[in-house]
Amino acid sequence: MKGIGYLVLSVTLLVVSCGQAQPAKTVQIDTVAVAPPPPALTGPELEHYSSIAGRFFDPMLTGHFNGSILVAKNGVVVYERYKGFRNPVRKQDSINAHTAFHLASVSKTFTAMGTLKLWQEGKLDIHDPVAKYLPNFPYPTVTIETLLNHRSGLHNYVHFMDQRGVNKHYFLQNGDVLQYIIDHANDRAVFSGQANRHFEYSNTNFALLAMIIEKVSGLSYADYLTRIFFQPIGMQDTYVFTLSDSAKAMTSYYQNGRPFRMEFLDLVYGDKNVYSTVRDMLKWDNALRSGQLFSKGVLDSAYAGYSFEKPGQRNYGLGWRMLMIPNGKKLIYHNGWWHGNRTVFVRMLDENATIIALSNNDYRNVYSAKRLCDLFGDYRQGNESFDEGESDSTAVSGASVGEEPHEVKPVPVKKVRPRSHHHSTAGVHHAVKRAYAHTAKKKVQKKKVS
Repeated sequence: MKGIGYLVLSVTLLVVSCGQAQPAKTVQIDTVAVAPPPPALTGPELEHYSSIAGRFFDPMLTGHFNGSILVAKNGVVVYERYKGFRNPVRKQDSINAHTAFHLASVSKTFTAMGTLKLWQEGKLDIHDPVAKYLPNFPYPTVTIETLLNHRSGLHNYVHFMDQRGVNKHYFLQNGDVLQYIIDHANDRAVFSGQANRHFEYSNTNFALLAMIIEKVSGLSYADYLTRIFFQPIGMQDTYVFTLSDSAKAMTSYYQNGRPFRMEFLDLVYGDKNVYSTVRDMLKWDNALRSGQLFSKGVLDSAYAGYSFEKPGQRNYGLGWRMLMIPNGKKLIYHNGWWHGNRTVFVRMLDENATIIALSNNDYRNVYSAKRLCDLFGDYRQGNESFDEGESDSTAVSGASVGEEPHEVKPVPVKKVRPRSHHHSTAGVHHAVKRAYAHTAKKKVQKKKVS
């Protein structure tokens, strides 16, 4: 009888184990435990973070910035400001907590995590060749992983689609980008000739990833993100732009106030075209930290560096930029730039802190927001250049891939010392002005001497 009991138990366990869904290979199946509530900020702590964040950002708000800023620690908002108008020229419709901005390349974080969600569910393997999911794709060595980490060898469609022979009188779709790649498979302007050789930031990668999401999920890219992320997380003001959203989507502007007109590349998605607010982006950050969406293995893969050909702190994970600081700290973030939309999404995982800044009037100084990281930890951002040069179709002339034209060299500024109630960052923006004024004065004196 004892032997029969063991036999029944063994069969039962076999049946149960066979009925469980198996994860995609290399993904750790242990899920991250639901994170306990972070420790509440005390009154002095809240005042400390709010005060320094205010002294850092308030000078920006007195300038030409048109947008929204939010800083949070342990899920608590310590600084939140809105400045300007949906139409900054006519000064109509004040920007508020529900005003959604074009995230530009920060949209890539949703495309990447949507792809990794399908990997976690065993519906695809990121080590598979792209051709398995996109028929007639001509490069067998390009995998989903090399799309995610920008090592595919594919050049930026923003550049190679801006050539003669491409009809610019109608809006191109993702399928048009894929077809162009297929039709020009031997063109070195499209493909470098070798995958996984080096890092090259390319919007093409994420336009193709959006198509893979659609192929595997059976949903449109917009519906997939809405069902898997936006609705469950409660991101009520977030959406993927389509032509039907033209009336509600906020226009972007040049610095002189002239609006950007829609152009033939504006409907390609995956690399861009997610609209959101600072509050919704805080919800996205909290959801990624919670342990309820992704396994530890998937998150570890997303936040790992993949490009080490050149020494340096900058690296790229699976849809995330990162700084790998020599002291062992790692800063996870992404910037964005499309037309006049410039965006920053910075995540300090160790300190459970977040900085989000969204602008739509081509305000380049928005990238300096990353310097505030030193308020929370030793990220050594005082002398960093925060302008990553996210590719824009307006930068085709005179700029190489991933390079921003007319780059302004950063001026060294003092760091923000964490936890100090006496240190002020009010001089950051004034220090920049003084440094440039001093340089200009020296040039004038030198000219007189000569």
